[in-house]
Amino acid sequence: MTEAADLRHGAETLAGPLPPLLAEAEHLAATVLLGDHGRRRAGLGDEFWQYRPATSTDEARTIDWRRSARSDAHFVREKEWQAAQSVQIWVDDSASLRFTGDKNRPTKGERARLLALAAAVLLIRGGERVGLYDEALRPARGELQLLRLAEVLSRPDGSADYGAPEARGMLPHSRALFVSDFLGDIAAVETQLTKAADRGVRGALLMVLDPQEEDFPFDGRTIFESMSGTLRHETLKAGELRARYLDRLAERKDRLERLSRVTGWQLSTHHTDAAPLPALLWLYSALERRR
Repeated sequence: MTEAADLRHGAETLAGPLPPLLAEAEHLAATVLLGDHGRRRAGLGDEFWQYRPATSTDEARTIDWRRSARSDAHFVREKEWQAAQSVQIWVDDSASLRFTGDKNRPTKGERARLLALAAAVLLIRGGERVGLYDEALRPARGELQLLRLAEVLSRPDGSADYGAPEARGMLPHSRALFVSDFLGDIAAVETQLTKAADRGVRGALLMVLDPQEEDFPFDGRTIFESMSGTLRHETLKAGELRARYLDRLAERKDRLERLSRVTGWQLSTHHTDAAPLPALLWLYSALERRR
């Protein structure tokens, strides 16, 4: 009985953190109607999608002669794209993501994990393989993989002030999703994104920020402290820092935008006071975009 009790306790301990995050992610994903229509683009597969007029580059064997006989033009019978792709996700788990400017708002990390897992729900249930970069969690399909993703994403945040993605485990010609506030070392992000592009990896960057980080609503005596407590700055005139701070933030966004254009990735910013659905729709569209 002791062994059975220990097993049950271990299972309950493992499953404990899963329902809230996974249930919330599934609820969010359920608002995006996938339907039973695959990727809805031409490619390898068994399902008929559409006829299109033949071009000079089409081989004779690809022409549907029965359909073409009913008109004066030649037509190619296209099948719907059904080949599963690999998508790897990196979610920043650094201390910086624990920040929220209002107790009634989620932290940046809570919103980042929700959106990443909801995107994984959509992708996996659309037939894709999804995994993580910073864990030994290779891309896979199925409900069990969703449970694994939820288990990892439900773990406590790390202790580092800021995080950076790691391209070491990137699969060539796969797709990727990086979710972070990107307020740390921007050079590290540039290095990893360049490595990814060199391997033919394309994907999306989602910058998650709290509204206070956009507005800088501070004035007078203010103590700024990093979430880990290792960095601290006190000023009597916080308002005088606002213009310089906003300039630095705009410069960082511009640098990320230029980096995205060069590497062929997509970039968007999401604020934690906004509804998560538009960000999820953008993520799904960006990751489904044909390259």
